[in-house]
Amino acid sequence: MIWLIGCKGMLGTEIARQLDEAKLSWVGTDREIDITNPQELENFENSIETASYFPSEKTHSDRQIKWIINCAAYTNVDKAEEDTELAAKLNCEGPKNIARLARKIGAKLIHISTDYVFNGEGSSPYTEDMEKEPLGVYGKTKSDGEDAIQKEMNQYYIIRTAWLYGFDGKNFVYTMTKLMNSHDSINVVNDQFGTPTCTLDLAAAILKLIEKADNAKEIIGPKSAPAFGIYHFSGMGEISWFDFAEEIYKLGKKYKRITAECKVNPCTTEEFGAKVKRPHYSVLCKDKITKELKIKIPTWQQSLERFIKANSFNPL
Repeated sequence: MIWLIGCKGMLGTEIARQLDEAKLSWVGTDREIDITNPQELENFENSIETASYFPSEKTHSDRQIKWIINCAAYTNVDKAEEDTELAAKLNCEGPKNIARLARKIGAKLIHISTDYVFNGEGSSPYTEDMEKEPLGVYGKTKSDGEDAIQKEMNQYYIIRTAWLYGFDGKNFVYTMTKLMNSHDSINVVNDQFGTPTCTLDLAAAILKLIEKADNAKEIIGPKSAPAFGIYHFSGMGEISWFDFAEEIYKLGKKYKRITAECKVNPCTTEEFGAKVKRPHYSVLCKDKITKELKIKIPTWQQSLERFIKANSFNPL
């Protein structure tokens, strides 16, 4: 049984969809369970055995939580600078509580983290073992959440990702699509570099991780489980937000998601006037996860085209 926390968020919704497609047994919770309250988490876990959403033929072992996927987080980078207490509770205290419960019940934990744990001053892709130095409250609380999990348990997979977009929720692709349909021109920063990540790809990697770990043999070799620890996952490539916007416009026009004419202009972060300092460079190295899972990550262009032309594409 898989417990998906944050099942109604942008990533959580896509994971839920793919869990259903894979016919995996899972249960989801969202804001109705407060992850900052350890007792609420424990009460929910205890209630699963008699919960009405399980068919009567489910055995006790079928209802045991073997995996917890935590997608819950405080993600508003700008607002976090003022809402520091809530950001810390959701991004640090919550993961600590989840990790403690996971250890208690013998479940493995998959936790989603961010490129914002780095200062963005590098010039080559960040590896998992590089020193963390977050710039703002959001990055600091996510970094603290990672540390809390590592102190509480050993059977964890922390997956850092970046520039996430998906079908169910606000994201850069939807925002650009709406702006390009309603403005003659827009300005997009061209001095912040990273790689977009589609929830379709990240969710698939998470399910692959679970599959490989569950099917692993108790031996060292090709059939061994992926090593516990921190992994990086994002699309392949290295671009600026301006490059991303230009490709959105091109594909949007191609698939008739954008019907107006709009000029995309490059600008600096300073000219744009961002409230909070963002990482200048946040490209993540994916060598570790591609080797462990034996997967090939699509380029950011391939994933973006798949996303834009999909029937589920629907800017909110």
